[in-house]
Formats: sequence, C-alpha cells, structure tokens
Amino acid sequence: MSEGPGGVLFDLDGTLLDHEAAVRSALLAWLSGYMLTRGEVEDLIPLWLEVEERHYATWRSGEISFQEQRRRRLRDFLPVVGVSPREDRLDSIFGDYLTAYEHNWTAYDDARPALTMVASAGLRVGVLTNGQREQQTAKLVATGLSHLCGDIFASSALAAAKPDPRAYLAACRGLGLPPAEVLMVGDHYEVDVVGARAAGLHAVHLDRSGQDRRPEPHRITTLRELRV
Repeated sequence: MSEGPGGVLFDLDGTLLDHEAAVRSALLAWLSGYMLTRGEVEDLIPLWLEVEERHYATWRSGEISFQEQRRRRLRDFLPVVGVSPREDRLDSIFGDYLTAYEHNWTAYDDARPALTMVASAGLRVGVLTNGQREQQTAKLVATGLSHLCGDIFASSALAAAKPDPRAYLAACRGLGLPPAEVLMVGDHYEVDVVGARAAGLHAVHLDRSGQDRRPEPHRITTLRELRV
C-alpha cells in the first residue's frame, strides 16, 4: 500500500466514541439509585469494564447471545454492590443502566476531523464495529458523525465479529475494495490491529493512553496523527 489506501475502516467504541466516559457517567447515575457514593462508584468502574470485556468476548466468539452477555455482566457485578436480583429482573435492571449510558454518548474531539480528512482525501470510509447494528448506528447519529461515516458494518449483521477474518472481509466487500487497499484504525490491539492484518488489511493502532509497550510501528495516540 505504498501509494496509500483506497479506503479506511474505523472502529467505533474507544476510537470514535468515548465509550469509557459514557460508562463512567452512566454508572454514576445508575448506581446512585443503590445508595452508593461517588467514591464507591469510581472504585467499581474498573470491575464493570473488566466484566464487560470478559462477557463481551464470549458473545463475540458466538457462544452466547447479546442479551445473555448483558445478564452475565449483572450476575457478576451486582453482588459486589450488595444486590441479588431475581433472574426475571435482569433485563429490566440492565435497561436502567442502558438508558443512562445512551444519554452520555459523546464523540472524541478528534473523531470528526479525522473522518473529514479521510473523506476530503477522496477515500472510501466505513465503520466496522462489534455490536448490534441498531445501537451502533444510534451512537453515530447521537454524536453527529453518521453523515461522515459512510457504511456501518456491525457484527450483528455480519457472519462473524472481529477478530474473525470474515468480519473484515465483509466490510472490504462493502467498500468495494480488496483488503490490501483498506486501512483499519482501532483502539483494541488484538481485535482491530492483529485481526485486521490477519485478514489482509493494513492497520493502525490507536493507543489513546500512550501506555501500550508492545512493539508496533504503526501506532498513534490521537486520530489527529492519522495519515492516509
């Protein structure tokens, strides 16, 4: 790809949308109903993120349904805050959290400039994201990015989720480009970078914290550093 890509695929959560900030604000609002202090909620955020990633990975591999991964997160998390919910209440309880999460969707301030830059370069652009297409599309609409994102390829509408090669190849077909002409940009190293390269795409790792020490020649800490 010495002459540059013909198209760019962006990951969504952690890349264009500040998922962790939305989670933090949602937990502060949601858990206040369980009489937890702000400090107590702050201490619980790492646990929520760990539980989320663990069960999301199980859903990503196709072992459980999307709704079941939500239930499993609550089964692991709520006992820590002293709540033992009935099984038939899990979906309703998660719905309360989800409402707070949706109210706090925010794009990173470098997302719009990066999408605009790619489009201005005459490249095809898309979003390749794991999750439900309806929810992921709603995030882009809520943050005002949908008109800049081109096609949205969500794993719920694909044969597989990232890092399965089928997910990347389906997105490349959607862009009308061979994998070797597509650049994937994402924050999850194994999912967005290693997986994309295994499928024949080029990839850039977005390490917003700047703390990843794995050898990687194509790493940026902000989308403002992206060059196409």
